[in-house]
Amino acid sequence: MKVNLANKLTILRVFLVPVFMLVIMLPLPGEWSNIIGAAIFILTALTDTLDGIVARRSNTVTDFGKFLDPLADKFMIFGALLAILVKQREISYIFIWVAILVILRELAVTSLRLIVSGKDSTVVAAKFIGKLKTVLQIVCIVTLLLDRAVTKTWPTPDYLLSYIAMAVMTIVTLWSGYSYLRQYWSYIDINK
Repeated sequence: MKVNLANKLTILRVFLVPVFMLVIMLPLPGEWSNIIGAAIFILTALTDTLDGIVARRSNTVTDFGKFLDPLADKFMIFGALLAILVKQREISYIFIWVAILVILRELAVTSLRLIVSGKDSTVVAAKFIGKLKTVLQIVCIVTLLLDRAVTKTWPTPDYLLSYIAMAVMTIVTLWSGYSYLRQYWSYIDINK
C-alpha cells in the first residue's frame, strides 16, 4: 500500500507525541518547558487539520486514513494528558479524574469502532461532535500548559482558565461519547 501525503501527516502526528511529552517534562526555567511543549503540541494538532484538508482536496481519503486519524488523535491527547499529570501536580487531584474520564471515553469509543469495523470492514468516520470534542481537548491542553504563563501577566485566580477549560472539555467529551456509543450499539443491534 502506498502511503499518501495525508496519511504521512497523520503518521507524523503519532511521531511528534513523544517529542512534546519529553519537552513538557523537561526541567527548564520558568514556564519555558510548557511554552515550548504547547507550541509543539499546537503544531502536532495542526497536522490533524492539515491531513484532512489534503485528503479531501487531493481526493485521497482512504480507509487507512479514516482509521488511523482518530487513533493518532487519541495518542496525541493521551500523551499530553499524561505529561501534564506528571508535570503539573498543583491541579492533579481534579485533573486526574478528568483525564480518567477522557481516556475511558476514548477507549470505549475506539473499542466499539474496532468491533464494528471487524464485523464487516465498515470504517466509521468521525462525526461533528467528535471533531468538536477533539478541538476542545486541544484547547484545554494548551490552556493547562499556558495558564501559569498567562496569569503572570493577566491577573486571574490560580488555574481559573484551566478549570473552565477542563469543565467544558469534560462535558463535550462525555456527550460525544454517549452519542457514539448510542450510534454503535444501534449498528450492532441491527447487524446481529
